[in-house]
Amino acid sequence: MTNYMLILVTALVFAIGGTPLARRLALRLGVMDQPSIRKIHTKAMPRLGGAAIYVAFILALLLLGDRSYVSQGASILLGATLVSFCGIWDDRWGMRPLLKLGVGQPLAALILIASGIRVSFLPYTILNIFVTIIWVVGITSALNLLDNMDGLSAGVATVASAFFLLLAAMSGQYLVGSLAAALLGACLGFLLYNFNPASIFMGDTGSLFIGFILAAVGIKLRFPGRMDIVTWMIPVLVLGIPIFDTTLVVVSRLRRGLNPTTHPGKDHFSHRLVAMGLSQREAVMAIYLIGGVLGVLAIFLTQATIVEGYVIGAVVALVGLFGLWRLEQVNGL
Repeated sequence: MTNYMLILVTALVFAIGGTPLARRLALRLGVMDQPSIRKIHTKAMPRLGGAAIYVAFILALLLLGDRSYVSQGASILLGATLVSFCGIWDDRWGMRPLLKLGVGQPLAALILIASGIRVSFLPYTILNIFVTIIWVVGITSALNLLDNMDGLSAGVATVASAFFLLLAAMSGQYLVGSLAAALLGACLGFLLYNFNPASIFMGDTGSLFIGFILAAVGIKLRFPGRMDIVTWMIPVLVLGIPIFDTTLVVVSRLRRGLNPTTHPGKDHFSHRLVAMGLSQREAVMAIYLIGGVLGVLAIFLTQATIVEGYVIGAVVALVGLFGLWRLEQVNGL
């Protein structure tokens, strides 16, 4: 556990020191997020914070990570670098959503699969490969979509990383623990500048990188001696917030006859909480709290029987469905 803490603190320090530098670089290069009717910020904001998260994460692992995990660790970093490059390109020059979804993210998922990192709870290899691609592309895109309010994506990633770190430490998985610790430190350091009122955004560079790392960590997480028929739900619960938000947005836009990938808007979970009367800070903190509850349930699943696990899964699913229905009734979006 000591080495995890060293990785976490190292990433935290680099993120705290690097984010102001990334802000200055964004201002100099003109990498700015301009206000629009579909966004809630009212002035241009630098959006290279993701570069600081990326650098802090990489440096922490290079300095303190265990070299014996270099093969799979390198494939994870290579895939994360690929999606981050797509993010940088999009932040600076713009990139079609379908190019990121249909080319960049699936290619990054295939890099993981080629190194042996894939889900394994299904009976057929082809199904496991298919689900791996869907999971990686889905979670990566979900964190990208979730980055719609000050401190939201970075904070949710911080909560999820903390639970992944705890779960990895409980089951003795060093690579997963190291990745989670580095991401936790990097996101927490960036969050100091990104929490409302934010002075910098992470941009697609950061949200795609964070989403990919969380997706890879969720795949790598294992529970020796426990049944896959239950434990597959653990990363789904830990990442329940981005999954719920993406489901809400996709269902809502399809219901209104809009293309979910080309019609961004103020129809996310966070926006609807604000429309219900919460302030932006209150909405973000409420989402953090829900993420924490889901993380606690995920820890309980590590010791649950099949019946207990599926009762919890069914209750969470029903609450999620009710939430989708209730939030779709919110006016003022």
